[in-house]
Amino acid sequence: MVSIKEVAKTCGVSPATVSKALNDRDDVSKATKDSIKKVAAELGYFANPSARALKTNRTYKIGLLYAGAAPGLTHEYFSIILENFKSAVEEKGYDITFVNRGIEGQGGTYLEHCQYRRFDGVAVITADYNDPEVIRLCNANLPVVTIDYVFENCPPIVADNTMGMRILTEYAIEKGHKDIVFIHGNDTEVTRSRIMGFTMAMKEHGLTVDDNNLIEGSYHDADRCYEITKQILKRKKRPTLIIFPDDYSYLGGYRAIHAAKLSIPGDISVIGYDNIAMSSVFGLTTFDQDAASIGRLAVEKLLHIIENPDSYKEHCVVMGKMVERDTVRDIT
Repeated sequence: MVSIKEVAKTCGVSPATVSKALNDRDDVSKATKDSIKKVAAELGYFANPSARALKTNRTYKIGLLYAGAAPGLTHEYFSIILENFKSAVEEKGYDITFVNRGIEGQGGTYLEHCQYRRFDGVAVITADYNDPEVIRLCNANLPVVTIDYVFENCPPIVADNTMGMRILTEYAIEKGHKDIVFIHGNDTEVTRSRIMGFTMAMKEHGLTVDDNNLIEGSYHDADRCYEITKQILKRKKRPTLIIFPDDYSYLGGYRAIHAAKLSIPGDISVIGYDNIAMSSVFGLTTFDQDAASIGRLAVEKLLHIIENPDSYKEHCVVMGKMVERDTVRDIT
């Protein structure tokens, strides 16, 4: 097995410099790091994980809690977060393992599983945040970051859902739309933030917000949005614009609108949320939450509190952007 000393000798540097370069330390230049990593790869050098863990008192294992969300990894927003989280973790030399509970011999709770696996830290990508076991995990003496949910004891990485929905609603109003329906998702912190953004924008323009234009649907549920949209379109005075919970749910609205022989945006305008891959195919105006940045920032913050356990638990907000396409008609 090739040693650090052999890599150092080939590169003409000290073993300490090789160690720093392979561990991405800031006190080694990028050019030196790249050169050392290239030589190490060519020589077939592999770090000894047991020795590394013994030296640093870490396992270099990160737990990933992904539970309680019906669409699972089929939801593109979360899959993008996860993919970028995975890439960023691996770049730093860590492995990730999904957190489970109820595994025989490994403890029956999320926290016990994390303790059994000796995770250095945990990222909660999505979960039922009212679950006592999730609350226990987030309040434990273990580095944890959460996505789109705020716990007092661990840093959250959140998309600015209030501002995102406010931007979309302001855009619709600027285009002359006053009779706007927002089909929102089920009751979560994300939903409450989006309802706040919608309500703020509407009321600032003197527009009414009530049960007629604020309707509960479900995230990532095209069939339910189909049924809700069908009922909306039967109104004697139908709205001029509908905002859907997310782009995937919009597919149900799209079916209902075309079944009613109405055109988009000629007869009715529509807006989505998330900017998933299919949104550009449908020319859907939507909001991009920058899921990739959320995933990578979650790694950055988690590793920071692993290395600095007494540091301030910073609340991190990621601001996305509206993506204007062809589904909103200007009626000013």
